[in-house]
Amino acid sequence: MESSSIPVKANSVTGVKKQPRAVREIKRNFDLYLYLVPGFLFFVVFAYIPMFGVVIAFKDYNIFKGILESDWVGFRFFKEMIELPNFFPMIRNTLLLNILGLICGFPAPIILAIMLNEMRAKVFKRVSQSLLYLPHFMSWIVLGGMIYQILSPKYGVLNEVMSWFGLPSIYFMADKGWWVAVYVLSSIWQGAGWGTILYLATMTTIDPSLYEAAVIDGAGRWKRIKHITIPGIVPTMAVLLIFNVGGLVSIGFEHPYALANPLVNGVSQVISIGIYEMGIQQAAFSITTAIGLTQSVVNLILIWTANYTVRRMGQEGLW
Repeated sequence: MESSSIPVKANSVTGVKKQPRAVREIKRNFDLYLYLVPGFLFFVVFAYIPMFGVVIAFKDYNIFKGILESDWVGFRFFKEMIELPNFFPMIRNTLLLNILGLICGFPAPIILAIMLNEMRAKVFKRVSQSLLYLPHFMSWIVLGGMIYQILSPKYGVLNEVMSWFGLPSIYFMADKGWWVAVYVLSSIWQGAGWGTILYLATMTTIDPSLYEAAVIDGAGRWKRIKHITIPGIVPTMAVLLIFNVGGLVSIGFEHPYALANPLVNGVSQVISIGIYEMGIQQAAFSITTAIGLTQSVVNLILIWTANYTVRRMGQEGLW
């Protein structure tokens, strides 16, 4: 039997066998490829290997039998998923919070980044950045407790200030409309500062001579922002917009769970909380896996559509 080997090309002048281009590139940049190994292993272990578990959505999973020995049931749990009384309300609430978060929250880091970029006092700029980054490193359980204390109808700072002007107290966290507003604003508060990092990094790549030429031509600060800064960060905006649109049917667990209470279940019951209640508390693993798989498929369709739209508009997408 002939042994298979990697085809190599011989140099017509020297007669020396030439290695494939991929091998040469790896040898030339070996240290750079070595940096990729931890990230590659992370995704293999925590993302690709667990993908095998999606077969639970098509099986009547029994924890004692295991995944392989459990009985196949086809699409039964996908049908049961649609028949759940709270399935469509969960989707509605998830989309509502995510769309409002996208509309209100997506421009926030852009505006903050532009403001920080225009600051000339370096000390004030660094202090401002540190304070803006701080909420990102705090747990939503801590932030949720702070929000409840600030908005408390009896002891909260906001209601105390309102009472000075003769206004009645409002139980913000018990009113569905106010709860949605608090959720969106708290999401911006927690993430806007951290979101400025990519935009500020992109702004440093803009050619300073463009600003110098604009100043010579008499352009004011607003015109420099409008015609130089914003066009310079549009590619970054496009990529981040694709990621945001691709996650419209996904929502984190900590944030809604930390702010939720029984009085606002009509708007706070989102997909992640539903999966927690059914999957962890009720051990309904198959149906929650079906919900998660459906989420992933819809997210894939959304991110592909967003990428296609961005490319049609003349911007570079993810692929």
